[in-house]
Amino acid sequence: MSAAQEFLRFTGHRSLTKRLTISTLTGRPVHISKIRSTSPTNPGLAPHEVSFLRLLEAITNGSSMQISYTGTTITYHPGLITGAIAGQGAADGDVIVHNIPDTCTRGITYFLLPLCLLAPFSKAHMNVRFTGSGVITSATETGDASVDTFRTAILPLFGLFGIPPARIELRVLQRSCAGPGGKGGGGCVELRFASQVRLPKTLHLNRSPGRIKRIRGVAYSTGVSASNNNRMIHSAREVLNSLSSDIHVAAQYDQAPLVPTGDKAGSKRRLGIGFGLSLVAESNSVGVIYSADVVVPPSGGTVPEDVGKRCAYQLLEAIAQGGCVSQVSASVMLILMAMGSEDVGRLRIAREVLATEDTISLAKDLKTFGASSWGLRDVGDETNDIIISVKGTGVGNVGRKIA
Repeated sequence: MSAAQEFLRFTGHRSLTKRLTISTLTGRPVHISKIRSTSPTNPGLAPHEVSFLRLLEAITNGSSMQISYTGTTITYHPGLITGAIAGQGAADGDVIVHNIPDTCTRGITYFLLPLCLLAPFSKAHMNVRFTGSGVITSATETGDASVDTFRTAILPLFGLFGIPPARIELRVLQRSCAGPGGKGGGGCVELRFASQVRLPKTLHLNRSPGRIKRIRGVAYSTGVSASNNNRMIHSAREVLNSLSSDIHVAAQYDQAPLVPTGDKAGSKRRLGIGFGLSLVAESNSVGVIYSADVVVPPSGGTVPEDVGKRCAYQLLEAIAQGGCVSQVSASVMLILMAMGSEDVGRLRIAREVLATEDTISLAKDLKTFGASSWGLRDVGDETNDIIISVKGTGVGNVGRKIA
């Protein structure tokens, strides 16, 4: 009988979802301690982290986790990624219904990003519907991208790894911005990921980023005047019209969702009121996408014109940084490269993106989980970009045989 695997030990709450995701992909158990242990008021796991653990439990079979009494320590034994298998977590036909509490302060992409990293390695289709008073579809002040940016700037990149984006569907059934204090929203989002593969293809995205050929976007308003959309679009176009002639920004208006107040009378209130803008720039080089996201703060006090201009300038800044990948999608591509076939893939990345704390932390975590170290070299031109060489570990889909 083989000996049990030793725990890989980490500390702190930063990169918690990435570590649990990589643990599930590689099958390595982890022990994470000192989770907000110095916080005098809210030590331990936050509500959104507990909700993510429940999501992991729903989409896997055989996973086990132990959380300390204070919530500052967790041990996690990963199981098999099963997806929405009837009788094993699927509550509504072939869909897993996951409820997010109203105390959640993170956007829905906090859950969608790790879910889409696990979905290609699932035994069955990964169909999950996110409901509850805590679903926030807009961008958040905590750094989460909006569901529109996720759909237009991240999901298409899966095609570079041989994972057909045509079989990935993201439905926004109810939009919502963050509620008072950044907590709660009341939206509803459904992800249907039917692109399961045996092994992701090796990526070679080390060519020139090319020139911007078109700009797309979505202006959304929830529970406020629909004229805010036109004002955001007009101010953004004032900045971007000189960059490209092919600009199209769609306007989306939704009523604010009704959520229960929790009183005995069963009354409800409107929550998730706000507006925001998501912009995506596509290059003439295949697979090169830049994005920007701006949303009005939950406290208000920002006019739509400021949101539009700020988002446009953020997009220009992302384009000026260079590279073939933006900050919002860098971690997704680097993890898929590390999990791919045992060949060396290459990715051109801007120095500003590589030097962020999240990217450096990801490199350390992948090394801890047994992946090879990254190779770095200068491109050698005026852009000053970096080429990252990543050797895949050959982590395949053990639960599904695909011809």
